[in-house]
Amino acid sequence: MFEKLALMEQKYEEISERLSDPGVISDNKLYKQLMKDFKNMTPIIEKYREYKKAQSAYDEARELLDGGGLDRDFREMAQSELEESKSAMETITDELKILLLPKDPNDDRSVIIEIRGGAGGEEASLFANSLYRMYTMYAESKGWKQEVLSANPTELGGFKEISFSIEGEGAYSRLKYESGVHRVQRVPETESQGRIHTSTVTVAVLAEADEVELEINPTDLKIDYFRASGAGGQHINKTESAVRITYLPTNVVVECQDERS
Repeated sequence: MFEKLALMEQKYEEISERLSDPGVISDNKLYKQLMKDFKNMTPIIEKYREYKKAQSAYDEARELLDGGGLDRDFREMAQSELEESKSAMETITDELKILLLPKDPNDDRSVIIEIRGGAGGEEASLFANSLYRMYTMYAESKGWKQEVLSANPTELGGFKEISFSIEGEGAYSRLKYESGVHRVQRVPETESQGRIHTSTVTVAVLAEADEVELEINPTDLKIDYFRASGAGGQHINKTESAVRITYLPTNVVVECQDERS
């Protein structure tokens, strides 16, 4: 493990030097990748250097004790230093083992989250809205940016489905385990008899993909215009303010509509 750490420290120092190279700085893609590698390696290297410092203290104390000739007070000090540095080395070794565990390559990415109401009708839509608000409030607390990509609201303030992006370092690592079916049991706002209902929604958390350049033949696209759905807005349901694009070779469909005015 420590041979690997020594090689990593050497690479870390090389990256540090390259980050100040004007040629690297001018290459935005390369600079961004090196900065990412540098940042990922920093906590490991800092912890490794703590280990080396503790090891140096241990070796010095060991040398003093083995050399003899110390009076009682100095011998006790050296013995205390030996035990403290040994304990520190053991603790740091355990921490390094955790830091060296393989990381999910997507952990540092931003995310796109899709929430869809499931069983429970209107109450499921309200639950979907509650989850949306929870995720966006969490994003705000972390200083992350957010943007609604598409939404299908209901008259009571819920969402049949809503997709939104959260942009921030480490967003995927924090939110990826939210994927799946969420269930709530409560007396819904739509219930007049005070009965408890069970509602479900599904949540999908997708890591933001790398940007790629594509060449698309216009003849491969089918474009339809239609009336947008949703509550409010003077143009909603009155004008063709929504568009649907179908990529014919793969049958991938993308829709977009005007928000309320």
